[in-house]
Amino acid sequence: MARRFVTLDVFTDTALAGNPLAVVLDADGLDGPAMQAIAGEFNLSETVFVLPPDNPRHRARLRIFTPKAELPFAGHPTLGAAVLLALRDERATLTDALAFGLEEGIGTLSCLVETGTGRGQGRFRMPVLPDFVGDGPEPDALAAALGLAPAAIGFGRHAPSRHSLGPDFLFVPVGSPEDLASARLDPAASATLGDPAALYLYTPDPDALGRQFQARMFAPHLGVPEDPATGSAAAAFAGVMMQFEAMGDGTHDLVLHQGVAMGRPSRIHVQLGIESGALQAIEVGGSAVIVMEGTLHV
Repeated sequence: MARRFVTLDVFTDTALAGNPLAVVLDADGLDGPAMQAIAGEFNLSETVFVLPPDNPRHRARLRIFTPKAELPFAGHPTLGAAVLLALRDERATLTDALAFGLEEGIGTLSCLVETGTGRGQGRFRMPVLPDFVGDGPEPDALAAALGLAPAAIGFGRHAPSRHSLGPDFLFVPVGSPEDLASARLDPAASATLGDPAALYLYTPDPDALGRQFQARMFAPHLGVPEDPATGSAAAAFAGVMMQFEAMGDGTHDLVLHQGVAMGRPSRIHVQLGIESGALQAIEVGGSAVIVMEGTLHV
């Protein structure tokens, strides 16, 4: 059977930057193993399959796969699929923005997309909030796994921590952009860090205004040696900010720069809504651009 697919670069407005994504349309009739095999064929960080929604009020149901595993949620597939579906919606030329729901393993994500020619920008609201899983490993163990000096682990009040939002993340603060750039994950040493989790390294951007961070993400257990842009980690990073920063009530905007070390610069926007000292809402946003279209014969 012929099935349409589109690739996009996500969390960028420039082709051949950001995080590449494959979106398989007409995915009806594919089972989980077939989707996993197709994701392995694309061999990108994630491949997303578009299915009819369970609730007809929503736009679509998504299943998301890395080269090795299915995920209940991932950010750049959500944004990329939302932009593509908005571009293909006949209403796109009649309104400034399209709003719709996308069903995923963690629930329904509310999306808002503005479209242009072959590209768009949008944001999605998380249906759940991050869970604090526990403190991270000791700095010596993390330093050994990342090829860094123990003194490079941590800055300010920030210490290693684990947060989950669908996928599990081990958040590792490092002291400088130089430490971030020089980090190299040792698979053998990383096996001593406890339960498998994606390692998300971050450091304040010294040249930027406001709350902006540089970041890198490693998830070899999912078949992703390094990810150019990780929207699920960006959403879970809200938990890190609540744990280590003095965040007052109101709306707070963050920017995460990722993929620079890979030559795939990405920019992820995160907005936190806080009421009565508690995190109440998370929105993740960015841009996406179509790169190629084709047909799968499977």
